[in-house]
Amino acid sequence: SAATRLRIPARLVKDGAVLLDVRTPGEFAAGHLEGAINIPVQDLGKRMTELKDKNKTVVVYCRSGARSASAAATLESAGYTTRDLGPMSAW
Repeated sequence: SAATRLRIPARLVKDGAVLLDVRTPGEFAAGHLEGAINIPVQDLGKRMTELKDKNKTVVVYCRSGARSASAAATLESAGYTTRDLGPMSAW
């Protein structure tokens, strides 16, 4: 929804949204946002069930914004509400 898009990602996460890092496990291990779960974008199709609750907004990020945009589109088409943070540095 428009209201969800306008809310600050950190506030969404504080209020229960899922923080999803779609980078590789190596990138995730080298540093990630606190509380994030890691599902690489190429694995999202087969691991989406790990996100469980479709009623929770999923805040997606990656390194530059390309993978998070792709992941957000995949999640939206599966019925999830997403907020594409883009690059991790936008946090």
